[in-house]
Amino acid sequence: MKKLKILGSLFLGLALTFILLILFLFVCYDKPMPEGEQGEAAERLAYKMLDALAYDKYKETNLLSWTFRGKHTYAWSRKEGKCKVIWENKRVHLVLNNKQDSTVFVDDIEYTGTKKKELVDQAQAYFNNDSFWLVAPYKVFDLGVERRYIKTEEGRAALLVTYTKGGKTPGDSYLWHFDAQGVPTSFQLWVDLIPLGGLHASWEDWKTTTSGAKIAAFHQLSFLGIELTDIQGISF
Repeated sequence: MKKLKILGSLFLGLALTFILLILFLFVCYDKPMPEGEQGEAAERLAYKMLDALAYDKYKETNLLSWTFRGKHTYAWSRKEGKCKVIWENKRVHLVLNNKQDSTVFVDDIEYTGTKKKELVDQAQAYFNNDSFWLVAPYKVFDLGVERRYIKTEEGRAALLVTYTKGGKTPGDSYLWHFDAQGVPTSFQLWVDLIPLGGLHASWEDWKTTTSGAKIAAFHQLSFLGIELTDIQGISF
């Protein structure tokens, strides 16, 4: 009985600590999404970012390969609309616009069993998330994207980008912050998957690929470090 009381006290203490931590995070970090204006100022800022990141070179880039946080490895042929996704002992040759045509390998043997669809869906989910951390700046003029000009409290220009279509969470928004040349230094997130609004994620350690495209190799999101390694980009 004494041990149960001790365990109960420990559980209540941990629960209280957890609740206080959540309250602290919401008070200190949860921010409302700012309201901005669509129009010429937003478009100019978006184009300035693309110019700073050599968007013309990115458009000419066919093969992009990288490893995400040391866990998922990709070889993406943008021209063919295909991506090889590798994790653990699995390899999925993902057909991005017709994923039922994808092929799956487990331990280098083609797999056609009952879990094939599940593995293809998993590869698609990995690609959707991990490629965004690779090329998000280049997606500001994608179909269904809204751009708004924001003046921050420090008096700096920022770009609020909202994805109104596509993916599993339409409505996700990102507020891009820039250096003087227009290179992104961070963005703030308002996304369904994260209950706290306005968390900062850095965009840093920029690399220039062989094709000339510029890719940020590291992001700091709160306590989480997101590292992209083995980044390569080859032109058509």
